[in-house]
Amino acid sequence: MTRIHPIVAEGLPPAPSAFSAGVLAEGLLQVSGQGPIDADGTIRSDLDVADQTRLTLAHICRVLEAGGGSFADVMMLRVYLTDRTDFGEMNRAFEEYVTRYREGAGPARTTVIVGLPFEGMKVEIDALALVPERPSA
Repeated sequence: MTRIHPIVAEGLPPAPSAFSAGVLAEGLLQVSGQGPIDADGTIRSDLDVADQTRLTLAHICRVLEAGGGSFADVMMLRVYLTDRTDFGEMNRAFEEYVTRYREGAGPARTTVIVGLPFEGMKVEIDALALVPERPSA
C-alpha cells in the first residue's frame, strides 16, 4: 500500500491546511508551487523577476532537503510566469541556479504565462523529484 507523507520545511510560510509544501510517496517527491514569499508570509514584490526566481528555487531546495533529497534529484520543474517579457531575465536566473546546484543535464521544464494568486508575485515554480527512499522504521 502506498503511503503519502506530507513534507514540512523550515523557513517557509506555513502551507494552508488544504495542502502541504510537498508530499513523498515511494521515492517521488512533489513540491507544491513555491513563490517569492518570506517565512512571515510577505510577498517579495520589491524583488525583480530574477531575484524572485532565485528565492523561489531556494524554497524548493528547502522542501527537497526536508524530504530527503536535493536539487540534483529534480526530474521536472514547472515555471509559472506572469509576464512574457520577464522570460529572458527569469531564464537567466534559472540557468545560473541550475548550473550552480546540479551537474550535467538540467531537469525537464515547462514555462507558462499565467495569472498568479498574489499581487506582486512574478513567478511560481513547482518540482517533481526522485529521491532516495528512506528505510522503513
